[in-house]
Amino acid sequence: MIPQRITLVTLGVNDLARSRAFYAALGWRPAEEQESVSFYQMNGMVLGLFGVADLAQDQGRSGTMLGTGAITLAQNFGTEAEVDAAFEAALAAGAEALKRPEKVFWGGYSGYWADPDGHVWEVAMNPFWPLAEDGSLTLPNA
Repeated sequence: MIPQRITLVTLGVNDLARSRAFYAALGWRPAEEQESVSFYQMNGMVLGLFGVADLAQDQGRSGTMLGTGAITLAQNFGTEAEVDAAFEAALAAGAEALKRPEKVFWGGYSGYWADPDGHVWEVAMNPFWPLAEDGSLTLPNA
């Protein structure tokens, strides 16, 4: 049996220096950096930025061909104002606006932006999922 958890999410990036600068503009600081990868400590997990060619090699693939899949990374906030502020901060850092935050059909509030490599992030407020003081999320029925 495999435990139900994620400890590390790694994003393949085309220009590691550009990606490091983008996330630094968000106010994020790496906990560890190496020549081809940066690691950011998150709440209970780690986000990695890995040069795409080096990541492909690490996966045992040739060139820069990586696996594909639709994915959205998300950050939940306690208020709509916090969502708006996070969205604007991402745009100021150089993100592409995909969908401005708005009230959504399921009763919450959310928007989407993409980082310089096209990785999609959602910023949301879900009134049905209260956040802990540190911003972490545990589903009410978990």
